[in-house]
Amino acid sequence: MPVVDFPALRALLVRDGRLMALDVGSKTIGVATSDVLRMLATPLTTLKRSKLAADLAALAELAKKHEVKALVVGLPLNMDGTEGPRCQSVRQFVTNIANHGVPALAALPVVFQDERMSTAAVTRGMIDDYDMSRAKRAERVDAAAAAWILESALARLR
Repeated sequence: MPVVDFPALRALLVRDGRLMALDVGSKTIGVATSDVLRMLATPLTTLKRSKLAADLAALAELAKKHEVKALVVGLPLNMDGTEGPRCQSVRQFVTNIANHGVPALAALPVVFQDERMSTAAVTRGMIDDYDMSRAKRAERVDAAAAAWILESALARLR
């Protein structure tokens, strides 16, 4: 599972194929996928974190089911662009994917996408556009944040 930058990912990808984005948190993992033409991002699900092996198995099942060609992982940079403890945690999660050798995930290229303000932007949109209750937002915000991260990555790939 190589970690690559966007120009390298563009070169690695075949013309059609889905990307899967992950918004990795300490309690949940938001998951979104693109369409086959990589034009749209759609929130897929929010996984409750448990043991690493169970998390990776669930992600591998989703990647296999949706025929994912690459992973986009949100990198929670500080507002000044520096990396803090949360970035280290996300980078370790990606390293764990490689170290556990889950075939459906280990072979996929991974690119990191700046996710600053993704959750805030999604939450604000849910309040403003849909007038969602706090409970409904909590259920959907991580998957929606993953879709926001994926939209940003898709724009960079174009």
